[in-house]
Amino acid sequence: MTVAGDPRAALQHDVDNPLRIRVLALAGLGRSGTTLVECALADGVTMAALGEVVHLWERGLVRDELCGCGMPFGRCPFWQEVGSLAFGGWDRVDARRMAVLKARVDRVANIPRIGAPPAAAGSFRHDLEDYRWHYERIYEAATTVSGAHLVVDSSKQPSLVHALLSSQRLDVRVLHCVRDSRAVAYAWTKRVRRPEARDADGQFMTRYTPAKTARHWSIHNSAVEALRLRGAAVARLRYEDFIADPVGRVAWIQRFAGIDGAPPRVGLTRHTLEVTPQHSCSGNPLRFARGTIALRPDEDWRTGLPAADARMVTALTAPLLAHYGYPLRTAP
Repeated sequence: MTVAGDPRAALQHDVDNPLRIRVLALAGLGRSGTTLVECALADGVTMAALGEVVHLWERGLVRDELCGCGMPFGRCPFWQEVGSLAFGGWDRVDARRMAVLKARVDRVANIPRIGAPPAAAGSFRHDLEDYRWHYERIYEAATTVSGAHLVVDSSKQPSLVHALLSSQRLDVRVLHCVRDSRAVAYAWTKRVRRPEARDADGQFMTRYTPAKTARHWSIHNSAVEALRLRGAAVARLRYEDFIADPVGRVAWIQRFAGIDGAPPRVGLTRHTLEVTPQHSCSGNPLRFARGTIALRPDEDWRTGLPAADARMVTALTAPLLAHYGYPLRTAP
């Protein structure tokens, strides 16, 4: 919590302050490689990984699930310091109310209302500002605690990014993470255990049919594309391009994020990544990996996704699939 005389308090009034909180928001649809990209970016010096902050209220505060460092959220020193600095302690945050605000505000269907002029939004504007304020406080505190140049939020939810964009306290840059829709559809059919869950609920990640994933893929990516219409700084990263040149892509992302002259990411090579503990509050189980992992293309979908499903997903996602440079025909 800021106090009188604390230089952080200036951010609340001087919106043109060059020390605005810098956030790299990863946007798109899940299973597009965002956790891997976040692990590659987060060196703890230039960028600090926060994971999927959109789930912090339920999975962190209510369920007390494991942080990426391996500690329960309620006992993680990093997140406890963030909560203390941001709100005077997590016990002062009404997690149930945040769940209500999330349901009211943070939905793709609400994006037109999020971007509407304040006078046209009515009571929705109050909920939006309250919801966004909590994220501002978390990002500001996490930046201070981590000491990094900026924080990475891999929530991916397009409506959250739209909500953050109107903040005068944040410098938000959006990394649009895209992956072949057929690969994503196959990934969502897999049964994946969530090692961070500490009770019977939420032991496994949600599974979707290829048809439902195809619809979500088109809707979410279209919602991210709409950010450009609002003047957002957006850069597109295809998962396949990242895997082909991880060192070059990380350097490119650093430049996009405004980190000039950053040294090469320690532990990252053309084919491997040294994964170190990060304080990601939620995300893919990959965030619990330790040591060296191989970086190689994941092409299992080419044989694992039934041909009929592949054709259906292609048909449902064809416009954006072609726009992103993916072939509509796949090898037999």
